[in-house]
Amino acid sequence: MVSTHIGSCHCGAISFTIDDDPTELTTCDCSLCVKRNALMLKVPEAALRIDAGKDFLATYEWNSLRAKHHFCTRCGIYVFHRKRAAPDYFGVNVFCLDGFDITSLPVRATDGVGMTLVCDQPREEWLGPRDR
Repeated sequence: MVSTHIGSCHCGAISFTIDDDPTELTTCDCSLCVKRNALMLKVPEAALRIDAGKDFLATYEWNSLRAKHHFCTRCGIYVFHRKRAAPDYFGVNVFCLDGFDITSLPVRATDGVGMTLVCDQPREEWLGPRDR
């Protein structure tokens, strides 16, 4: 039996459901994840359903434009993102899940700093190897 987890942004405009049994949490050391202090669940695309507030979702893209970082336009909370390295998965902000025990799963650090910067003019503070 697959577990169901309910989540939302801070103001409640966006709500979503995850039907998945996650096995770990992940962190990332890229400049974006460090600044937003992200702790994420990696869930398959089919396991995430947006129940309400699709109109309140905004998307931030940078670097290769493959990852799609979604946040609420009303309260600004990062809710989830489509992963660059695994585009058929989402990274879900575990702190948006109601009653989720973050101590119940191990945390695995992922290497975002080592991902290649491929945009035309990467900012100096963006770490990682340059594509050129």
